[in-house]
Amino acid sequence: MFKAIYPAVLGLSLLAGCSMAPEYQRPASPVASSYPDVSPQAETGSEALPQWRSFYTHQELQHLIQLALQHNRDLRVSELNTERVRAYYRIQNAARLPTLNATASDTRARTPADLSYTGESGISNTYAVGLQMPAYELDFFGRILSLKDQALQQYLATEEAERSAEISLVAAVANQYHQLVALKEQAKLAGEAMTSAKRAYDINQDSFDAGVGTELDLKTAEAQYQAYRASQLAYLDQVNQAQNALVWLVGSELPTLSADSSLLQREHAPVDLPVGLPSELLTRRPDIRAAEHTLKAANANIGAARAAFFPSVRLTAFGGTASAELSDLFKSGSAQWSFTPQITLPIFTGGRNKANLEVANVEQRIELAQYERAIQTAFREVADALAVRRTIDQRIDAQSARVAAAQRRSTLSNQRFDAGVDSYLPVLLAQQEL
Repeated sequence: MFKAIYPAVLGLSLLAGCSMAPEYQRPASPVASSYPDVSPQAETGSEALPQWRSFYTHQELQHLIQLALQHNRDLRVSELNTERVRAYYRIQNAARLPTLNATASDTRARTPADLSYTGESGISNTYAVGLQMPAYELDFFGRILSLKDQALQQYLATEEAERSAEISLVAAVANQYHQLVALKEQAKLAGEAMTSAKRAYDINQDSFDAGVGTELDLKTAEAQYQAYRASQLAYLDQVNQAQNALVWLVGSELPTLSADSSLLQREHAPVDLPVGLPSELLTRRPDIRAAEHTLKAANANIGAARAAFFPSVRLTAFGGTASAELSDLFKSGSAQWSFTPQITLPIFTGGRNKANLEVANVEQRIELAQYERAIQTAFREVADALAVRRTIDQRIDAQSARVAAAQRRSTLSNQRFDAGVDSYLPVLLAQQEL
């Protein structure tokens, strides 16, 4: 019996399923067509984004990022969420096909006298074995198809969210590592300044003891020494805190780090990225792609809510053998089959279907606003980065020149103080400039 019914039902399942979801059209971008203060020539000819290994070229930093990608718990949760939603999609997709079960039963029943053909009560046994297709829904109005599409888009959104989490983790590790390097360099400079201030304090102490220097110069030098000492200790505390934050991001014990200050030099800076057009954000950024997939999922959910207003058609079928005696179960003439179509038309639901459709429409509008906000956020982040990139080289050059001049001033002030030409005040002012 199932040789004829099951292929027919399978064919109907493929023919059914005209979706009632509204046709999806990508919303218009809520941002300008170009970035501020960027020439059109700079926005053309976009290239593929580099992998993080070509973006961060320092070997020690690369090793830390690789450890974080393997051990960070937040990223692991994101990966497991993707696996969970992928399994849910497979469950929802399986609902489009009929279910076939093997069944075996032994039914023992008592028939009362007034229902018996013989006029006497009796007890009967029925043994049955066969294949059953339970309550398969023919998706004529696309309810199951819409739910499948919703699950697919949710899975794709979760997958993009995982990519976004990975990119964010790479950036967080790199930023924290650069901060650690900078703090170590600042602690080193504070230590050098403290050593210089201690030497100046000792000189002022000797001058004061010899009756040449004043107590004002002595206390000024002492205050400066203690200030640099406190500053170095504060930087050392920040170094420890930065290392703890890096351990948390990596998710495992840190290897021995050199945290060499050469990383701060320009030859170790990340490579420049192509600017591209704002419209390319839609295909480049996983957070925007995730928001769009979520919007598509909400769009598909409207189709499922609409389909609930229409009749549902379910088929139940059984084919096998049955007999009163177990020994006769597979004898000739024991074949049994049943085929039960059922149509259910919602007449009164207390407004539930209408409310569900209203909820689906509101959720779609919410996801649309979330999608537009994701684009606006991405546009702002890129525009901010471009604003910094326009002046960063000049700022670095100006800062380097200022530091070089301040270092030379400090050297000359110390030489004049050691020679007895000037008081300690020029030394103090030069050190404060550094």
